Amino acid sequence: MKRVLTELLNLPDIVVESSLQEGNTLILSVTKKTKSAVCPQCGKKSDHLHQNQNYLIKDLPMGDKEVILNINRRRFKCKKCCKTFNEDLDFVGARRKHTHRYAENIIKQLIHSDVSNVAKNNGLSEEEVYSMLEDIVKNILPINVSNLVRLGIDEISLVKGQGKFIVVLVDIDTGKLIGLVKERKQIDIENVMIKWGKVVLEQIEEVSMDMTGNYKNLIEKICPNAVVTVDRFHVTKIIHEELNQARIAEKKAALELNVESREKIFDSLKGNKYTILKAEENLTDKQKIKLDTIREASPLLAIMHSLKEEFRNLFDTTEDPGTGILGLLDWLKKAEPYYQKSVNTIKRWFGEVAGYFDRKTTNAVVEGINNKLKLIKRSGFGFKNFRNFEIRALLSWHYNINLAS
Repeated sequence: MKRVLTELLNLPDIVVESSLQEGNTLILSVTKKTKSAVCPQCGKKSDHLHQNQNYLIKDLPMGDKEVILNINRRRFKCKKCCKTFNEDLDFVGARRKHTHRYAENIIKQLIHSDVSNVAKNNGLSEEEVYSMLEDIVKNILPINVSNLVRLGIDEISLVKGQGKFIVVLVDIDTGKLIGLVKERKQIDIENVMIKWGKVVLEQIEEVSMDMTGNYKNLIEKICPNAVVTVDRFHVTKIIHEELNQARIAEKKAALELNVESREKIFDSLKGNKYTILKAEENLTDKQKIKLDTIREASPLLAIMHSLKEEFRNLFDTTEDPGTGILGLLDWLKKAEPYYQKSVNTIKRWFGEVAGYFDRKTTNAVVEGINNKLKLIKRSGFGFKNFRNFEIRALLSWHYNINLAS
């Protein structure tokens, strides 16, 4: 029976000495096979047993039974330096009441649930779950950014409607979140990035960002070899916003017309936001009919839609930087009477926008990470402050849940 339980327990160099079942709980008395231990002071092996110390810790369940290990962590005395010391048990941390693999299993559950429910389902307090979380995080922090070459910067609202934004830092090449910054202030972002070290900051070749954050000056200051580029999809977003505002304005203007003209225009524009914003080639046959109705009802929207499609095609099909830059200049000239706000913004960021044609970098990876962060935020997961949210987020990209399987 001891041999079977030892095999089931499957802890290297650990044997089960005895077992006791109380209700649904299985208590296993265990000890190390080896009769000696290495002194941490002088490195000398010692077999001089000084004291036996027993204590109880939680381990992974066996079937439907909770498992408690009654561990004999022996204390030895070194004959060389005369120091006493505890033997090293690599499956449990110092002064911890659970095995490493038990904590990993709890974190695995946490990734798909919330602190409160995980604690409740495992008979733990929320404080115990947070403690396990902190232990796991120590193994993944600080995040290794030694190979960072292309950095993506974006923002996400942590608390909806309160204007509280955090900054998201992403390794574009690995597609992983590498940091969160509590505030949008440049000094806070700088403090986080400075910790990466001078070597990393100097090896960054490109930083992709949108045109809303005031991060360009910061990057020029601390990443001397980086080229700043603007993600094409952020540029497209501001064009879409201006096009939709024009749709809304046209719909309002229709109210001033006679009944027949008003109904024709108003009905064609009502509820058709995504018909004019979606790429025309991806529209369904029904949506294409709606688009034709919109263009017929509003010559202005017809022109603006055509320019929107031309902008998208320019970025989709251009193969070389020279052609792309000339095409963008030509588009800006044609679009200025219709997209004044977008054109002015693109002109201010022209070099960074045009940089796309050279590197083809997009923030699609960053957007994907932002969407996942929003899911984490909406789900709550029991995290009530930035630190806990940061830990939960970093776990999603840097903790291998298969280790806990």
